[in-house]
Amino acid sequence: MGKFDVIRDKSIVGAPVVHLTAMTAVLFGFWLLLSGTFQTKFLIYGILTAVISAWVTYPLLLLPSADETKKYFVFGFNPIKLLIYFFWLMWQLVLANVDVLKATVRPEIEINPRIVKFRYQTDNPMAKVILANSITLTPGTVTIDVTDDGVFYVHALTDGAADGLNGGMQKMVGWLLSEPYDFEMLGEEY
Repeated sequence: MGKFDVIRDKSIVGAPVVHLTAMTAVLFGFWLLLSGTFQTKFLIYGILTAVISAWVTYPLLLLPSADETKKYFVFGFNPIKLLIYFFWLMWQLVLANVDVLKATVRPEIEINPRIVKFRYQTDNPMAKVILANSITLTPGTVTIDVTDDGVFYVHALTDGAADGLNGGMQKMVGWLLSEPYDFEMLGEEY
């Protein structure tokens, strides 16, 4: 597959030209932040470097769906939605920290560790990655395993942490990627 075939590939979800343009803009912005120079020749070098880097690395950032009929760009999400998701996740981190703090500081420690299982199926492989990392980032929960068929095994330290896995974060990840998903709780193991 040649470089120009990637632009015309109909199995890529979204517009490859939009992906390349956004990736070039981010790379140039990062270059500008690091260089701090605004002389014309250096700006031209920065733009050329960003364009070439985006062009060379774009095929490496395409992930196939489970059935390999579609390809998803790793950074193929709306930046505004990403910002909203970031602030929502930060609020979830605060709530989880308070829950763990309450459970461990009381005279009678209220931890109740267990493994929570749920199925989260979606076509976009980035949805599973973002969900697993978001769960692990949240205090009181650690993603232990994600199977190929979308079964998540999550260690929850408290009752509040286990209750937090009831579908809210899964819904937000689906919203972030504008991706339909299938969610089902499978139970708990103590």
